[in-house]
Amino acid sequence: MSESGKSRSRYTFPQWTNKLPVFLTVGGLITLCFVVFVFWYWLSPKHTDVGYSPKQPIPYSHRLHAGQMGIDCRYCHSQIERTGVANIPATEVCMNCHKMVKTNSPYIKKIKESYDSGKPIPWVRVHLLPDYVYFNHARHLKSGISCVSCHGRVDQMDVVHQVQPLSMGWCLECHRHPERALRPTEFITKLDWAAKDQLEMGRKIMAEKQIHTREDCSTCHR
Repeated sequence: MSESGKSRSRYTFPQWTNKLPVFLTVGGLITLCFVVFVFWYWLSPKHTDVGYSPKQPIPYSHRLHAGQMGIDCRYCHSQIERTGVANIPATEVCMNCHKMVKTNSPYIKKIKESYDSGKPIPWVRVHLLPDYVYFNHARHLKSGISCVSCHGRVDQMDVVHQVQPLSMGWCLECHRHPERALRPTEFITKLDWAAKDQLEMGRKIMAEKQIHTREDCSTCHR
């Protein structure tokens, strides 16, 4: 047997297999990065939640009521300045007007049935936060955060849909730069209002109200 033959016979596996650990390590890192990217970017709330618009049991146009008719958000969502949770209006609120307005509409008749029976209309909540997240509507509104900052121009929507991801990163970005969203409290439900210089006004409100936003975990996870 030649010297070259003896040399080859000493190896159990071909020499190219020595590179397998390198290939597997590099391939594993690429796969890991791809999986992280998919979950972080493509499966983030920005892509999975923004645009969410569930079908409601009775059609309701915010464009008509809040936009054209100018009904203030707080007329229907009456508890948002006093409690942490934004309340869905009771049927009685609808009937304050619809006892006399469009009473022959088939949709209004459904509202009337709910009113007479005492059975609430099963409205579907559009903006949902996980159970482990604490968010106080009243505190944000009193600080000067407008409805439009989180919910968008609802007064222009025939069907309400989610316009912001409401993710942890999105919330933290606002806590790091609250001056971008703060406004005088008399304009919190004026969705079309805009300041001449938002940053200057926001910093002024922060100083006047001594607003010091927090970023620690216990702020939102209690």
